[in-house]
Amino acid sequence: MTSVSSTSATTPNTPASSTSSAFNKLNENDFLTLLTTQLANQDPTNPVDNTQMLAQLAQFSTLAAANQTNSDLSTISSQIGAATGSTPVAGT
Repeated sequence: MTSVSSTSATTPNTPASSTSSAFNKLNENDFLTLLTTQLANQDPTNPVDNTQMLAQLAQFSTLAAANQTNSDLSTISSQIGAATGSTPVAGT
């Protein structure tokens, strides 16, 4: 019988805060650049599956809509706060 030693979780060299910070800097243009580069460099004998591509586009569209909604709600909250003289609740 073979025994397996326990392993501990490894921590990446990059802290999570800087990784999320870099992720938050990506925008639609970055996505389109990555998408066109992926399409230009894909193997012609084994192209990317259309369902995977559509799923990625749908996820990106959903994310863009959620970001716009968040921005709109922040604006509305600020306007309500200014109208009532109260401090708007900060988002997380």
